[in-house]
Amino acid sequence: MTTQRPILSVGEIYHIFNKSIANQSIFNSLENLKRILILVDYYRFNQRIKLSKFYTLPSLIQQSYLKEIRKTKLLIDIYAFSFMPNHYHFLLKQLEKNAVRQFISNIQNSYSKSFNLINEREGSLFLHSFKSKIIYNEEAFIHVCRYIHLNPVMSHSSEFEQLKTYPFTSYSWYLNNNLNRFVNTDLIMNRFKTKNNIIKFHKNQVDYQRRLKEIKDLLME
Repeated sequence: MTTQRPILSVGEIYHIFNKSIANQSIFNSLENLKRILILVDYYRFNQRIKLSKFYTLPSLIQQSYLKEIRKTKLLIDIYAFSFMPNHYHFLLKQLEKNAVRQFISNIQNSYSKSFNLINEREGSLFLHSFKSKIIYNEEAFIHVCRYIHLNPVMSHSSEFEQLKTYPFTSYSWYLNNNLNRFVNTDLIMNRFKTKNNIIKFHKNQVDYQRRLKEIKDLLME
């Protein structure tokens, strides 16, 4: 039986989600987080060479290549992310045709190869077909952004106050500009104006999971 692939449109914002096979813990260390963030940053552009090949190039060529690539148009615009032990979430916009599929394929394949090599493992690491949900309006956008950021709190991986420095979501990137490497914070900042308002918006819904039925059409689980 074949799995029907979602048709994603250019210019639309989506909640993208996928998890590991058999719920295996794959984002369970800072080293793993560092690895996946490097991949996300690299493959949000339309790369001509794989990251593994890039690392074999001399340093000066690497710098020249990155400088050139970062002048090109992004494939996707990322607004939020979270990496849980056995799954991930992105809130992003597709900027080019098939860009989301290309981006997800690149980061999953590259991460899987690295993870398998380090852990002496073989076979697929992620479910083959990621899930997607289109974001139709601003209210859906901000609620899904908050849902993604509060995932660690809901799973008891982090307390809310610790979330400010918790590295596995983009929440801390909204509060500390020095941490932000690639997340577009403009839409959220334009809505809430201050970082204190962003904190309040998240904190007021720490019991978010109890209210999932009210917005279940926005979520992937």
